[in-house]
Amino acid sequence: MTASSPFITLSNGVKMPAVGLGTWQSSPEEVMAAVKAAVKAGYRLIDTAALYFNEEAIGTAIKELIDEKVVTREELFITTKAWSNEIAPGKLEPALRNSLKKLQLEYVDLYLAHMPAAVNEDMSKAVNSPVEDVWRQFDGVYKAGLAKAVGVSNWNNEQIGRALATGLTPVHNSQVELHLYFPQHEHVDFCKAHNITVTSFGTLGSPGRVNFTLPNGHKPEWAPAPSELKDPNVLAIAEEKKKTPAQVLLRYAMDRGLAIIPKSVHENRIKENFELFDFTISQEEIAKLEKSKISQRLFLQDFMIGHPEDPFADERK
Repeated sequence: MTASSPFITLSNGVKMPAVGLGTWQSSPEEVMAAVKAAVKAGYRLIDTAALYFNEEAIGTAIKELIDEKVVTREELFITTKAWSNEIAPGKLEPALRNSLKKLQLEYVDLYLAHMPAAVNEDMSKAVNSPVEDVWRQFDGVYKAGLAKAVGVSNWNNEQIGRALATGLTPVHNSQVELHLYFPQHEHVDFCKAHNITVTSFGTLGSPGRVNFTLPNGHKPEWAPAPSELKDPNVLAIAEEKKKTPAQVLLRYAMDRGLAIIPKSVHENRIKENFELFDFTISQEEIAKLEKSKISQRLFLQDFMIGHPEDPFADERK
């Protein structure tokens, strides 16, 4: 019998699996095999985005899994995201319909604004579209039934607050970079206070980030960062619990009440990343892990520098 992921419940009652498969940097060929391996291992949440250029392959894998009666559509939770050129005025609903066509789905379970900063079609210049206007478009696709829930990614607390102040559909989920060396306590507390669930990306410190290239050919620079997988406290707890350092880091985020979406294209690693339900990380152990006091954002998203809606402008000073 395959283990099943626990759920976190969104403010509209939608249940979201707490553990999902991340697919950033997974090629179409790799992602088809990864999705099939993940679903067969018990995963029900698959996280993708227009920017990942693999929605079509994921759609094919989902269709084949459903046709083979491995899983039903209702059992799956599919998240995708609108890139910065898709949140510009009037662009969102066509973008989501295009993603749905690629995914071969009638709706997604969660649709996120990948960034708060809108840009023009070829990403050559900023579009000054306030987050309130971006959120109005998300309210529209939610009310049209194209997404069971809507949320944001890489937005700061103030921007989320402005979206909430519109009085429209509330923000259901915030997906942010969050890991042991960037624990995001202030953001998590803000989201909890507003009944917004949080998804952590980069939970393992994203060692594969250095290979990434944006669609416009820009290859981001990455500051050197210590490896969380080699943190002495992580290693000590892993040894004590007979778990891998990766499993400890993933469970650390889960035991803070967060959803996680570790990415892998290797079947053994996909299974390992799901073997998290036979142990926990206590509050005392969380405090021990966080004694490192390292706080380093890895994903600087420097393409947003100078944009009126750059969410990290205060950090860049």
